[in-house]
Amino acid sequence: MKNSLTIAALTFGAIVLGTFTAQAQEKNTATTTVNITLNDVISIDTGSTAGGGTIGFNYASAADYNSAQTVAQASALKVTSTKNFNVKVKAGGLNFVNGTNLIPVNVLTIKAAAASGTMGGTKNTVILSAEDQNLVTNAPLGSALVLNLDYTIPAAKSSSPDILGKPAGTYTQTVTYTATAL
Repeated sequence: MKNSLTIAALTFGAIVLGTFTAQAQEKNTATTTVNITLNDVISIDTGSTAGGGTIGFNYASAADYNSAQTVAQASALKVTSTKNFNVKVKAGGLNFVNGTNLIPVNVLTIKAAAASGTMGGTKNTVILSAEDQNLVTNAPLGSALVLNLDYTIPAAKSSSPDILGKPAGTYTQTVTYTATAL
């Protein structure tokens, strides 16, 4: 009977120790929930040269008035968007202004440069106006997508009364680009 009592005590001890060991293992783990919260973003990033940049055309000779002039702007726009998007462009008014002297904004054409950068989508050539126009449509989402632009005043405009014969001076107008998610 002493053996039976010893065997019973040892069995009971093994059961108790096994229970404590199992409970100790459960206390060595923890579970955490990780949330990733996404928000829709569309941004014309800093580093876009069109942000605060200046494009300058200079008519200093007869040859300048008789030929097209193009000014290239590398990295004009850098867009980050979580959805496909459009880029629109418009002038801040109907005319380039120098005091009371005016040149219509439609003398200027804006288009994606031949090496247009990393921005996809359909690129359109835009004759500038005071109304929003699609410069890029259905551009795929992405981060820091670059669009290089060419600003052109065609010879037909520079040799017309729109520019030719205007008083000397600097004529100024703002151009605004807007990126809009689809």
